[in-house]
Amino acid sequence: MARSSFPVTSRAHDSVAVLDFGSQTAQLIARRVRGAGVYAELFHWDTPADTVMALQPKGFILSGGPASVYEPGAPILPRYVLDSGLPVLGICYGMQLLTHTLGGQVAASQAREYGPARLHLSGYAPLWLGLPSRLEVWMSHGDRIEEIPPSFTPIAASDNSPVAAMGDPERAYFGVQFHPEVSHTQHGEDILANFLLEVCGCGPTWAPAAFIEESVEALRAQIGAGKVVLGLSGGVDSAVTAALLQRAVGEQLTSIFVDHGLLRQGESEQVIQTFQDAMGMRLVAVNAVEEFMEALEGVDDPEAKRLRIGELFVRTFEAEAQKLGDVDFLAQGTIYPDVIESAAQPGTDSPTAQRIKSHHNVGGLPPDMDFELVEPLRFLFKDEVRRVGEELGLPEGIVWRQPFPGPGLAVRCLGAVTWDRLERLRAADAILIEELRKAGLLREVAQAFAVLLPVRSVGVMGDERTYQETVALRAVSTDDFMTAGWVRLPHDLLARVSNRIVNEVEGVNRVVYDITSKPPATIEWE
Repeated sequence: MARSSFPVTSRAHDSVAVLDFGSQTAQLIARRVRGAGVYAELFHWDTPADTVMALQPKGFILSGGPASVYEPGAPILPRYVLDSGLPVLGICYGMQLLTHTLGGQVAASQAREYGPARLHLSGYAPLWLGLPSRLEVWMSHGDRIEEIPPSFTPIAASDNSPVAAMGDPERAYFGVQFHPEVSHTQHGEDILANFLLEVCGCGPTWAPAAFIEESVEALRAQIGAGKVVLGLSGGVDSAVTAALLQRAVGEQLTSIFVDHGLLRQGESEQVIQTFQDAMGMRLVAVNAVEEFMEALEGVDDPEAKRLRIGELFVRTFEAEAQKLGDVDFLAQGTIYPDVIESAAQPGTDSPTAQRIKSHHNVGGLPPDMDFELVEPLRFLFKDEVRRVGEELGLPEGIVWRQPFPGPGLAVRCLGAVTWDRLERLRAADAILIEELRKAGLLREVAQAFAVLLPVRSVGVMGDERTYQETVALRAVSTDDFMTAGWVRLPHDLLARVSNRIVNEVEGVNRVVYDITSKPPATIEWE
């Protein structure tokens, strides 16, 4: 199987290179940079200099990471970064690395900072333009700067970090101990924008329209006269992928919709009506419910579910593609969070980051797959995908459809996956979504869904004892799907949903609400 990197850069746009030192939020830095209108690409810290410099960056951002600079084998700062003469912003480990490399001293802190901290700004620094003198920021580090490098000056402090930020304006080198990329840091986006626009001199010209134009050009160059098949689920990611491909290669695209029995209520019919009838795409619909149910029989481990679904999904594609003649490419709606959470697997972009879970469209594909992958959204976050979808003119109902995991309800049906349990879950999920829509709250939550737990508890209905399963409800707010908070849904809404589920869904006698943020939890349960 060949995996395409699918670059979407253009030298018509100013850009910045983000070097990843193992941080789980490294790609979030890239997203924030793009949010400021500057193109960014993420590179592993030991990527060859020629590859990184081919981007023609106007600056570098060094991510955080779990290592300590004085540990044997810790990631180092590539020499070409300093030799380039370009501006550099080090974040957390990146700041410590700048310090260590340029002659300062880093040591373990007596009080580790993790979580919110009060930042006191001091002195002139272009990073602080237009900002108040005090900020609430997010810290996550065990080491701190004991001695800054020559020519640097402290430009901010916190209670536990006398040097919470430092700068050398003459060389345009800056370091911050906190994380401006996360939503918990006040004015974090402004700090990054100041570095990009004021320090690097970038122009804010990158936007969804530019992405579409460059993606269409890159797709045509990659695919040529070849034929491509797309795994169309009906979600926003695959829909935007389909629209880009249709614009780029037209009749060379055939979309294949696999009904694996793991979709939400009514989705199978909706996908066929929307994409085949309303949008006029070439669509092949395959009913493979029995095959997927057989493959999942007796499987309750979430990783095993994902891998089995991924392999059967591709095998189904191969069988259908053979009927189409020679097919060269398989297109997928892989996006950044998929890649991040599948990190540390062969063929992914962050081999040093800790794997959270695999995704069937990233790490669960069989190694002998016969297609070359086309993944035009691989470097976009969910909100960017939606902006691209709107720019492409896709219907609002598709662009703002509730996100859905690639393996479908199999990873929301905890434990054994059976048809009866899937139907139970579908019904509960449909009630939640219906009540959110009635209350006008569906667009107010980033993602909402039901989870069926393999937990039975005692209840009483109609003066009779019951011993049935439990449904957990989940609703989160987020703009990047890297971090998320649980939504404080109105109590009367939760009461209605709970009452309807226990009365209308056979086999459920208890409903609970998940009030865990990400981190420490993930959004999905499996």
